[in-house]
Amino acid sequence: MPLPPYIAQRRAVDAQDREDYQTVFARNPGAVAAPTASLHFDEALLAGLEARGIRFARVTLHVGAGTFLPVKVEDIENHRMHSEWGEIGPETAECVMETRASGGRVIPVGTTALRVLETAASSSGQIVPWRGETEIFIRPGYEFRVTDGLMTNFHLPRSTLLMLVSALMGCERIKAIYAHAILERYRFFSYGDSSLLIPRPPVG
Repeated sequence: MPLPPYIAQRRAVDAQDREDYQTVFARNPGAVAAPTASLHFDEALLAGLEARGIRFARVTLHVGAGTFLPVKVEDIENHRMHSEWGEIGPETAECVMETRASGGRVIPVGTTALRVLETAASSSGQIVPWRGETEIFIRPGYEFRVTDGLMTNFHLPRSTLLMLVSALMGCERIKAIYAHAILERYRFFSYGDSSLLIPRPPVG
């Protein structure tokens, strides 16, 4: 798969990229880029997590080239999201609903998985099998339906992905998290470091 432009502009693609820039979850061809939060997982880690009782459910969202485009409008209400195709199968829908019913947490690995789950969820947080196009734009003020946390990398300024994590965690908390990441020289973007974001429970 093609590397993001901020990597490809710095060096030529090599054979190792074909393995490094592919996730253990990948099954269906269609994305133009890897959902890079998943690059932190390998089969041994998945087995270790499953041994601790953590369940995994797969979704599909074919990442489009528009994911690399910055937000250029001053008023984000005027930003038009690119359309991407996704699918949630019956087993995944059942797993998510069982997890919620048992008091467990639904933590997508990557903004890609989060976006397709939130697209398919009803206003009451019900998930059923789903297939189709999504243009969902998650920004501060959005009320999450099924997401209890998120594993994700550190994102570019003026990106819809930075707006998404700000919606989940709150703008001030994200500013503090990113200030810490910059101070400690965390690696950003596709081959960068990961974060586990858990929102604070609402007061009252």
